[in-house]
Amino acid sequence: MKQILFLVVGVMLTFSLKAQEVTLNDYERAVSFMYNNSYNKTVFNLFTDANWFKDNSGLWFIDYSKDTKSYKTVSFKKNKVVDLFNHEKLATALSKLNDKSVEANNLSVSNIERLKDGNLDLNFEGKAYTLNLKSYELQLKEEKQQEENNEFESKSPDGKWIAYTKDYNLFIKSTENNQEYQLSSKGEKGYEYASWYGWYDKMEGGNGERPKRFFVSWSPDSKWIGTSIVDTRNAEKMYMLDYSIDSLYKPKLLSYYRGSPGDTTMVHITPVFYNVSSKKEVKTGLPTGTHINSVAVEWLENEGELLANYSERGFKKETLKHVNLINGKEETLIEETSETNIDNFWFRNLEGKGKIIFLSERSGWRQLYMVDLKTKEIKPITNGSYYVNSIVHTNENNEEIYFLASGKHKEMNPYHQQLYRVDFKGEITLLTPEKAHHIVNFSKDGKHFVDNYSTINIPTRTVLRDSKKGKILAELTKADVSEVASKGWQSPEVFELIGKDGKTTIYGAIWKPTNFDPSKSYPIIDATYTGPHTQVFPKSFDRAFGNQSLAELGFIVIGVDGLGTSGRSKEFHNHSYKNMENNLEDHVLAIKHLSQKHSWINIDKVGIYGHSAGGYDTGRAMLGFPDFYKVGVASSADHDFRMEKAWWPEMYQGWPIDETYEKVSNITNAGNLKGKLLLVHGGLDDNVNPSATFKLAEALVNADKEFDLLILPSQRHGYVGKARSYFIKKRWNYFIEHLLDAKPIWDFKWK
Repeated sequence: MKQILFLVVGVMLTFSLKAQEVTLNDYERAVSFMYNNSYNKTVFNLFTDANWFKDNSGLWFIDYSKDTKSYKTVSFKKNKVVDLFNHEKLATALSKLNDKSVEANNLSVSNIERLKDGNLDLNFEGKAYTLNLKSYELQLKEEKQQEENNEFESKSPDGKWIAYTKDYNLFIKSTENNQEYQLSSKGEKGYEYASWYGWYDKMEGGNGERPKRFFVSWSPDSKWIGTSIVDTRNAEKMYMLDYSIDSLYKPKLLSYYRGSPGDTTMVHITPVFYNVSSKKEVKTGLPTGTHINSVAVEWLENEGELLANYSERGFKKETLKHVNLINGKEETLIEETSETNIDNFWFRNLEGKGKIIFLSERSGWRQLYMVDLKTKEIKPITNGSYYVNSIVHTNENNEEIYFLASGKHKEMNPYHQQLYRVDFKGEITLLTPEKAHHIVNFSKDGKHFVDNYSTINIPTRTVLRDSKKGKILAELTKADVSEVASKGWQSPEVFELIGKDGKTTIYGAIWKPTNFDPSKSYPIIDATYTGPHTQVFPKSFDRAFGNQSLAELGFIVIGVDGLGTSGRSKEFHNHSYKNMENNLEDHVLAIKHLSQKHSWINIDKVGIYGHSAGGYDTGRAMLGFPDFYKVGVASSADHDFRMEKAWWPEMYQGWPIDETYEKVSNITNAGNLKGKLLLVHGGLDDNVNPSATFKLAEALVNADKEFDLLILPSQRHGYVGKARSYFIKKRWNYFIEHLLDAKPIWDFKWK
């Protein structure tokens, strides 16, 4: 009996060891699904870009297949898809002209434009040609001598004035007699007229010079000039050390102006306006804001009139004003308020109709509204329990607005958007009836649009439609994934469950390896990003391969949107406000739900990774749910919102700063770590400063917690080139070693 028992245990142990082995073939499959190795190489036409001809006669696009790259065109007269040119003849012509071999099935031309005589203008390797479609002669176009543009000057629309700065003040000069006029007189270093704040303006050293910036905005009639004063006198900086310069053996100190949550020592921006005739400043009641809530101005056609849009600190109030510089009258057109935040306000001026349309969540759902500039009356144009994502086209003459919305039809996935047209009276017409996610691109005249529609399980179909009824006029391309499907690839599986509130359905997707075996037990990895401004649910087919590479190494990978993310109701979104620490509760519920449903998910081996806000999630998972998440890779993370750029935390964690900032900090919770955590950051990250990652590392050291740290000295917030490949390899191998309990391979090919 003992011998039999030992034999069974031995067999089980042998099977277990084999199941955990990762081979070079596994890495090769993972690499094959990387974007650069798969997109239009093994999977084709997942998304097709339309290029509209300027004369509104039609469009051109590229149709990809395994052996060919075909340039196609559609004329609106016939609505037939035909070759844009003879590929063999053009390749021959280009080969002769450039004294090199050009392959007909792999041409790379751009900036294609149809001419009146039917011929084409195009660019090849940086040169512009005219192609005769009868003779296939290529005529090299003469390079037009462009007027030298001085970025520190601005000519008025009527050409009579030039604006510029001198000694930090604004001047204008007549183009007729060169007479110079000084408009401002209070400018000094750090209090600069006609400037703008550059979010990524770097300075060398602690007291280096800010890059010179110039900005003015002329009214359409050239009678007024608007600009801003940029005040950096009391603004604090963030710092970085650049170790990546080969010729330097001491790091270079870099600094940039950036306020943190709650700071008053920030860059301040004041809007100012001048009457060109009188050369005098015209005072307004518009506020001075910080660099995260300054005033944006849009000139109107009426003399001396403009629209001014700004938010209050804390993002609980958004205002749109009409300002008349002639009589000094200021009227509030729109005032949005919220108990939590407003992070998606949008408006468009339909001046020809005397209307402004805007998107608001005042009803609890993001809907379209209109305000009359004369009566100031606001009325809803759409109404219902669905989410208007964007306005994609307006036709003022016909009083029509085209918008994309999700969740309008209850039988649809609430993240899948469709295109609608609504008139000013609120009459709505559905233009894309297919139950899929529609991504549209309108022609300039608005008569046609190209529609890439799909779901994560339904391959993309790209069609040309008319905008009147949405009728399909021509099919441009279809996605082709037959090559990877023949090797076992299947599209991700969509799942749903009830969220933490006990009533709301949440959605996610599962990626499996192509050699998936349901009799095995797989670790599961949460690919996270709960940043409240977006979602991770893969709505369209072009996102079907997003997590496939990692899955190929022996994992189940999921993406899920819990309560608190965007694109649903305001109530849904508000779950994350001042509560970012609990964004992962629904992720834990989802993984437990899936493990109960599928025996091949190992609930004892849960990993997580994310970048930026997803990096915060990863740190939060390992420290807030230490008994559930076992391995995490947090890259470029904002681990403590008090050390972040001001707008993000003040938008989602609130302002003024309160005790919740301490509560949600990964740094203050460092002592909770139990699993394996890899922290990664770019040394030159001027979006999410590396300081929080270093501070979390220090806290983990002080708490005597084992962890790993990788700094990519030359990288900013997004990793590129060799550093990106190195990071991906490191992330893969970290999960292979610590979650799969297998031996990773370092040397493998990326192509």
